[in-house]
Amino acid sequence: MKSWIVMTVVRNLLWAPTIGLSWLWGLGFFYSIHVTLTYGWLGFFGFAIANVAGLWLFGFILGRTKRPPDQIIKDIEGRYAGVFLLFQMAALVVTIFGFVAYLWQPIVGEGSALGVALLLLFACAIGHALSLQQLKLLHIVYTVVGVAAGIVLLIGLRQTSDYPGVPLEKFDSRFYGLIMPTLIGFLLGPWLDIQHWQRAVTIKREGGDVGMAYGVGALMFFGFLFLNALTASAVGPIGSILSIDGLPSAQGSVSAATVLAAENGQPYLAVAFVIWTVIALASTVDSFYCATSWFLKGKNLRSNSPLLALIPDGVASSPLWLLFGAAWIAFTAVPANFSLMYFMMPFATLFVSASANLVCEALGAKPKFDPVLSFMIGCGSSLIFIIGYIQPVPGFLFISPFIGLIGALPVLIELFGPASKAIPVEIVDQPIRMMSPTPLTTVSGSDDVSPSHGFDGEWFVMQLVPTYDDTNSVGNVYFANYVRWVGKARELFFNVCMPDFDLATTRFYILTRSFTHDYRRESKEFEQITVRIKIARHNRKFVTLQHEIHSAAQGLLGHGEQSLMFVDRDHYNPLDIPGEVIKGFLPYWPKDSRLSANYRPVNIQDAAKRQA
Repeated sequence: MKSWIVMTVVRNLLWAPTIGLSWLWGLGFFYSIHVTLTYGWLGFFGFAIANVAGLWLFGFILGRTKRPPDQIIKDIEGRYAGVFLLFQMAALVVTIFGFVAYLWQPIVGEGSALGVALLLLFACAIGHALSLQQLKLLHIVYTVVGVAAGIVLLIGLRQTSDYPGVPLEKFDSRFYGLIMPTLIGFLLGPWLDIQHWQRAVTIKREGGDVGMAYGVGALMFFGFLFLNALTASAVGPIGSILSIDGLPSAQGSVSAATVLAAENGQPYLAVAFVIWTVIALASTVDSFYCATSWFLKGKNLRSNSPLLALIPDGVASSPLWLLFGAAWIAFTAVPANFSLMYFMMPFATLFVSASANLVCEALGAKPKFDPVLSFMIGCGSSLIFIIGYIQPVPGFLFISPFIGLIGALPVLIELFGPASKAIPVEIVDQPIRMMSPTPLTTVSGSDDVSPSHGFDGEWFVMQLVPTYDDTNSVGNVYFANYVRWVGKARELFFNVCMPDFDLATTRFYILTRSFTHDYRRESKEFEQITVRIKIARHNRKFVTLQHEIHSAAQGLLGHGEQSLMFVDRDHYNPLDIPGEVIKGFLPYWPKDSRLSANYRPVNIQDAAKRQA
């Protein structure tokens, strides 16, 4: 028993290095240097404690929720997909910009773009080739090598520098204004990082303790930040530059110190800093690639958009387009002398609403997230932050994250506000009535097709009259005939939608994956029977058809659904929905399908009520 407990603890601890490194992008790595030199030790601890607390709370909450993380991510991926990907791109911009502006360019000089591009592609190749479990082991090696290089750098700079060290505090009005953006931004930050969701899902599936793994990972992350802060305190604010806003930036101080050390015959210090920084960059980028690919593959597999059926899986789930976009923004911002602060700002303003909504949903609140409204509120919050930072106006800085939280007020009120009393209602079980008789039409609206079948809106309708041939010994219609009628209606439905389909020349077959039918009543001979069938839903690979069987005399006889799959004719390998099917079914997709001519976006609150 004890050995099992020890093994469980060790398995959880092995996740700590990759958790710590995956959160050490440019935002934490270089800003820890800047905040230490600009605001002193208390400024550093305020920044670091909020950052570490956010990382720990993410693991603590997900480790104790009733729903497992993989179920939560499936439930929210459709609503949060856009903001998830935008967050990943913003994190990459911070990482690449910080690496180029504060390390690579000062040490390597001009013309460094090729080296950075090769490094990014190499890290992406690692993220593509290795699974998360393999990355976990690689990041353990990264941690040992990186921390060793950081310690060598710290000792060497202490021996060569005569800087007395940073003071306990150097607060100004701008610092006081940044307290609340720092606190709210870092406490909510991990929730939109796909890397952490992938780790939480994998830890939970392995039977591990997400809270323990993230608790130790947060402590290790604090150690990484503290190592950089100690290094900054050893060199002082040398090499500080004025950014485009005219404010000093101390993120490049350690790089400037290593350049001076190299000129004085100690090039190994620059090498040590490059190793430590490259490891921070590489571990971020490979984690980004692995996690984003994992998210996109899962989302695309469950997507209801037939457009994805026309895009190869490798393209639809590739994170490279995010990397290219982030690299372009970063390389454009470096010569413009931007400050890292403006790339950090979205995490305390633009993403606050989405993060708060996501936390509340993970805690059990009903979904109320409105992406468009949250984005507009976040943009307003960002503008107020920028005004407050440049002027400075501490009050504007202080209130900017609260403005971002306005987009999360409905879900916050539901979760933490007073509980509303439930109003009892009388539930009446009413029979489902048959549709009113209307003339049936063909796809084109002509009268060339027999009036016994055709489309009535989104429903394909077939009418028939059972005879003695359809009944059993008791006199009722034999149960298997209902299934046969649905099959016949389905074939007529296919024939109307795809009149050119030919089994002799087709490249794919349509197979029945599953079929269910709920019997309600039995019919007798010579009753007027109507079989209705329509497309209920679909994703990339499967189409689900819904059917109803009605009797003119008795009403609803039964209903059910069937799932269709598509395979190639040679090897019966599963296919995405073929283009011919997409085109043939186009006029009859469900109204909530983006390809439907009658598409109406689903109201998020109504959808939440239906789910509840």
